[in-house]
Order: sequence, then C-alpha cells, then structure tokens
Amino acid sequence: MSKPLVVILMGSKADMEHCIKISNACKQYGLETVLRIASAHKTPYHAISILTEYEADDRPKVYVTVAGRSNALSGFTDGSVSAPVIACPPPSDSFGGADVFSSLRMPSGIAPAVVLEPANAALLAAKIFGVTNAEVREQVKASQKRAAETITRDDASVQ
Repeated sequence: MSKPLVVILMGSKADMEHCIKISNACKQYGLETVLRIASAHKTPYHAISILTEYEADDRPKVYVTVAGRSNALSGFTDGSVSAPVIACPPPSDSFGGADVFSSLRMPSGIAPAVVLEPANAALLAAKIFGVTNAEVREQVKASQKRAAETITRDDASVQ
C-alpha cells in the first residue's frame, strides 16, 4: 500500500511556521508531507498546476490549506480536487486569533473541514487515512491511548 500523503498548501511563506507544526504532527502518524506555496488570489495558475500535479499522484492524499484573511485557497483547492481538504488558518494578531469567517463560509458544493490547531489538523488527516489504512489507524489509537494515560496519571497525582 502506498504511503499516505498530506499536501500542505500555504498562501505565503509567512505561514511556514504554522505549516511546519502541521507537518511535524503528521509525521507522528507516519504520514508523508510536502509543503508548497501558492495563492488563489495572486497565483491561481500556479496553484492549479500544483493541484494537478498531486491529483495525478495515485497515493491516497489529504490537502491541508493554510491561508488567512480572505481564505480563497481552501475553497479553491476543495473545488479543484477529489481528496479531502482541511483548512487550518494561521493565527492572526489582527483578529485576536485566526480569521475563521472566510474559512467557514463556503459556497454550495465546496466543503473543506476547518480545524484551527495544527496538531488537530494532522490528527484529522490521520483519521481520514485510518479508515482504509490499518497502520495509520493504529498510530491514531496509540496517540489516543498516550493522551488518555496522561490524563489518568495527572488525575492520580492530584488525589
């Protein structure tokens, strides 16, 4: 079976730190990642060429889009690919968090998931792959078990 691929597509290099967090979290589940930069507003032809390249790749894939403000990238990507898209907008000082409104409001037929935390975007990607990939599913279960053990250990320490 081919190794699952997470294509992390950011709107600009300013989003790199956020994207690296997503990539590192994906690797904990055994997922391969690739980081790319394209803007739906400024470089639509470049964005389409990137999406066309990865759509031609037969590996199972999920796209994670990282764009703030007017997040056309997530809708643009979702309308251009057959694989799941997860929008993970970066934090913004201007909005006191992430600017989520343009990620949440999509036209009919465009349905990227929206996840704000980089590690949780990776977890959702892993769970999507885990539906058909037992190895990834076991990685998710192991991660959940570690998280549960931490809570029960913490509970025991306060009793």
